[in-house]
Amino acid sequence: MPGFELFSDLERKEVNDVLDNGVLMRYGFDGMRKGHWKAKELEAELATTFNSNHVQLVSSGTAAVSVALASAGVGAGDEVIMPTFTFVASFEAIMMLGAIPVLVDIDDTLTLDPKAVEAAITPKTKAVMIVQMCGSMGNMDALSKICNDHNLVFVEDACQAIGGSYKGKPLGSIADLGCFSFDFVKTITCGEGGAVVTNNKDYYINADHFSDHGHDHVGNDRGAETHPFLGYNFRISELHAAVGLAQVRRLPDFIAIQKRNFTIIKNELARVPGVTFRTVPVGGEESYAFLNFFMPDLDGAQKVIEAFKINGIDVCWNYYQNNWHYIRKWNHLKDLKSLYPISSEVKKGLEYLQTKSFDQSDHYISRNISCLIKLSWTEDEVKLRAEKMAQLIKAIN
Repeated sequence: MPGFELFSDLERKEVNDVLDNGVLMRYGFDGMRKGHWKAKELEAELATTFNSNHVQLVSSGTAAVSVALASAGVGAGDEVIMPTFTFVASFEAIMMLGAIPVLVDIDDTLTLDPKAVEAAITPKTKAVMIVQMCGSMGNMDALSKICNDHNLVFVEDACQAIGGSYKGKPLGSIADLGCFSFDFVKTITCGEGGAVVTNNKDYYINADHFSDHGHDHVGNDRGAETHPFLGYNFRISELHAAVGLAQVRRLPDFIAIQKRNFTIIKNELARVPGVTFRTVPVGGEESYAFLNFFMPDLDGAQKVIEAFKINGIDVCWNYYQNNWHYIRKWNHLKDLKSLYPISSEVKKGLEYLQTKSFDQSDHYISRNISCLIKLSWTEDEVKLRAEKMAQLIKAIN
């Protein structure tokens, strides 16, 4: 998903504005700025991109999830339902608040299975968080209904899905709160950064204060600001925001390139017997950051991955053996390997991981191959790549 492949003079100009005025902090120092407020400008651009009322920039996608949940009142002892296929940041962000991550199965969308979500709801459940892995979404209507029926906070972790949409709405703008990451390997990058997106004014105000030590940001004298409640430091810097400001303005071009490359490869693989693709709900459009397809079984998927490596087809993964993105290898979570004592509530809440199996998730992840779509490929390179991928898969089948 790397926007860093196409850095240009646009990014350099925005960064140089910050270096010229010397103000790297997003708040204060009004007289020195020469009119440059990169974080504020980026928040405005993102609000337009996501058709949302409010955007709060933060220091990372992980911070975005914690800030989003905290802004909605999720905390100690609350349960947050999340998928087995995600990034370790998802459960880290939940546990940071003293809440309990409740992992449930995915379906053929590679995101939350609504039936598994419904079955996991308890009196302690406070929120449901869908993680739109690899640029696509789950059954948003079904998940929204579940949350509405049970009065639960619905959160979209759209960190890997910027540019995707569902029924005309940008991913990240559909639920009560949306979370984005702008780290070095996202479709648009700040180097490090993230954002919380919402149409709920109260959640936005909470996120604004919570991410900056509880500052209320009233007036133009930072030292005179009050602190309505406790907060922490999840601020983004002006340098990071400057890079993101240039990148978000280039997002339509990035998505167009990804779509072209994605379509070429998918059309070629669609002709290969035994290859099927992840389900995209009706009305959904992927961000085209990844192409995800299934082989008939784990053995076939692993053989394809090995053939790709040997023959120079890079950036393709089978997540079944992955240490970062799938429940099977999260031993540090299962065994609660922490530098500091974990609360008794969280310890008890995570006991289920010692015996819980996720056969349905295994069924999909074991057979899945996920291929990154690069921006820097030429059209001819993509065509050759697609043909080579198809030939290698056919040779194995």
